[in-house]
Amino acid sequence: MLASIPTEHGLYLAAALFLLGLIGVLVRRNLIFMLLSLEIMLNATGLAFIVAGARWGEPEGQIMFMLILAVAAAEVAVALALILLIYRRFGTLDADRISGMRG
Repeated sequence: MLASIPTEHGLYLAAALFLLGLIGVLVRRNLIFMLLSLEIMLNATGLAFIVAGARWGEPEGQIMFMLILAVAAAEVAVALALILLIYRRFGTLDADRISGMRG
């Protein structure tokens, strides 16, 4: 099914998703939305690997996507634990208000 979709379209979609995630990380101040934006960026990267793997007919793209999924799951587990601790300590998830953690 993926072979019927032109490679450029898949890469454009991956680039658009990555750009949306990057904008979300840069613009949003809520830690949960920043984490969601990171997930969008990771999935866009995985989509690019799958499209490239399908283009060349190699399974490495799908293998890389599974690796990305595993890394994303670990990242979410750690990040949610940190976000929970930050919320308990500061009472907010606003990145600007908790920037006092520096030094």
